[in-house]
Amino acid sequence: MLWPPAPRKSLRRELPGVRADVDAWCAEEGIARPSDTLIAGFYVPMAAWVAEHVQGRTLVLGINGAQGTGKSTLSRLLQRLLERSHGHRAAILSLDDLYLTSAERLQRAHAIHPLLATRGVPGTHDVDLGVRVIRGLRQGEPVALPRFDKATDDRVPVAQWPRWEGPCDVVIFEGWCVGARPQRSEDLKEPINGLERLEDASGEWRWYVNRELGGRYQRLFAEIDLLVMLRPRDFDRVYEWREEQEARLRSAGGGERVMAPSAVRRFVMHFERLTRFMWEEMPSRADAVVYLDDDHMPARVELQDA
Repeated sequence: MLWPPAPRKSLRRELPGVRADVDAWCAEEGIARPSDTLIAGFYVPMAAWVAEHVQGRTLVLGINGAQGTGKSTLSRLLQRLLERSHGHRAAILSLDDLYLTSAERLQRAHAIHPLLATRGVPGTHDVDLGVRVIRGLRQGEPVALPRFDKATDDRVPVAQWPRWEGPCDVVIFEGWCVGARPQRSEDLKEPINGLERLEDASGEWRWYVNRELGGRYQRLFAEIDLLVMLRPRDFDRVYEWREEQEARLRSAGGGERVMAPSAVRRFVMHFERLTRFMWEEMPSRADAVVYLDDDHMPARVELQDA
């Protein structure tokens, strides 16, 4: 059993039906099916753990994880299990869908620092939009869920955003720096990789990112009720897993925006500083930390309340 609390007996009796439902879902999504061991020992008890925390109010579940850790897949599978096994309606909000428009990021790049043209770090999201969406879902209002198109590097027109109608029991809020806290000022002085040494020698970019994280982003992250961290073994896995994604796009003829390996390494450097800091700082306060093996799979789980 990977997830420490065993599921209730009725859930164990329901496992054959859950497995069949997961099979159907994976076929619909076109993704590999998890093993029976993972379904019974991780996904089912995790969904039960989340459901136990709902308690008559809209629960905001934050899922933090570096690139390639499987946040999106986990979110969608949890959404399915929460509805089918527990009767809870769950909306998914991705931090990636809160990116500023390309024009807004270019404006910040010209006014503040060129590295802000690249989406990803704090300072490149519409934080107020995220707060409005979560609070609207909590209040049971009809809400348009934001969408960002990475192929065009721009926000999808609002008219095309999917609408959420009716009550929402769980908001699954996932993203690479969801729940993050800022570093101390003295820890920003020395660059930690080639990108910072060559393109942010003055430290202006990382200081701005840290100020944004310590300011408006904390208002967004204060909406989180339950925080789960997905933790790979080391930062080499982050490079490797992102390159795997780009390699699949290259082999499928993904177009001019697909990155070469050298571009992947530079891109991931944007996220290295905060990712490494979160790995040090977040586990002691996250409600659950899921340690991943080198195949992206859950290997060990630590719960704060276990």
